[in-house]
Amino acid sequence: MRRILYLAWVEVLHLVRDRASLAQVLLVPFIQLVILANAATFAIHDTPTAVVDLDATAASRALVRRFTASPHFRVLASPRSMREADGALLSGEATMVLAIPRGFERDLERGEGAHVQVQLNAEKGSAAGIVQSYTQRIIRRFSEERGAVAASETVQPAAIDIRTRGWFNAELDYRHYMVPGILVALVTLVGTLFTAQNIAREKELGTLEQLNVTPISRAEFIGAKLLPFWVLGMAELALGLGLGAAVFGMPIRGSLVLLLAIAALYLVAALGIGLLISTAVDTQQQAMFVTFFIMMIYLLMSGLYTPVDSMPQWVRVVAELNPVKHFVEVTRAILIKGAGAAEVVRPVAILGAFAAGFFGLAVWRYRKTA
Repeated sequence: MRRILYLAWVEVLHLVRDRASLAQVLLVPFIQLVILANAATFAIHDTPTAVVDLDATAASRALVRRFTASPHFRVLASPRSMREADGALLSGEATMVLAIPRGFERDLERGEGAHVQVQLNAEKGSAAGIVQSYTQRIIRRFSEERGAVAASETVQPAAIDIRTRGWFNAELDYRHYMVPGILVALVTLVGTLFTAQNIAREKELGTLEQLNVTPISRAEFIGAKLLPFWVLGMAELALGLGLGAAVFGMPIRGSLVLLLAIAALYLVAALGIGLLISTAVDTQQQAMFVTFFIMMIYLLMSGLYTPVDSMPQWVRVVAELNPVKHFVEVTRAILIKGAGAAEVVRPVAILGAFAAGFFGLAVWRYRKTA
């Protein structure tokens, strides 16, 4: 154990003396967390909207005011015709066009089916669907208050009163969902990248040969390389959780002790991947390219941005081999749902297998040759 601690202390000294790398490890993840948590959003605000009001009545103006007052829409100067509105949609000046036909108020007062036309730029498929749901919600509420048939679709009197309640994130705040995942991704990326470059740097500097002639075993060598970054990763994760709670109001409903214990296991797997890469390449540049290739796949298949359940079946099977996916799942379950140990047994067991497997492979791949 003393050998591991001595060699680990050497790694700490190398990191402290390299101020640029130290800044990258300590500051960059938190700056990225603040930026990405605000940028990676499922909420859509200020959608540029062109309104063509051909009715020009009190009812049509009341409907337009609903859109003007909504934070999800930004009503542009009203086009004079549909052709002009279509041009705004084509040029990208507008994302949505709301057209109110003549006779809109008359049809409402008669109790007939009043209609409006909504044109959406569906180039960004998921965003268009969200904007459409916002639009339907505003029109439906307007219709209900007017006591008329909904403008967007015919609504039959419901025999069942449906009341929906969202659990765990009742305010539908996307940051409560995204911040834990982004934090896991950043800690993983930084830790894996630095450990992947570690042994490769020793090869480039020619110091690896000096270590190879020492009596230290392969397991001790890999353990000493992993230990400083493991401690650093745990510290960054703890600080990131505090930042997420203080700045973004991220809930912490479950046990932090449980989460940190699982994180300790996960970081062995994540850093083991980096050390495995480092034993397989010859230069730091190669290590960087391989790490970014692997991390890109890991992050896209982790459920960070797109739910794994919505992916094709074969992708879901492959995603089970992704340790990032399991830790993102555990982190969200503990923080947002307040899950306990019994609810996360399966992903924790998988993370344990990954930790043992990747560390063992890194030890096996490392060859002590003088």
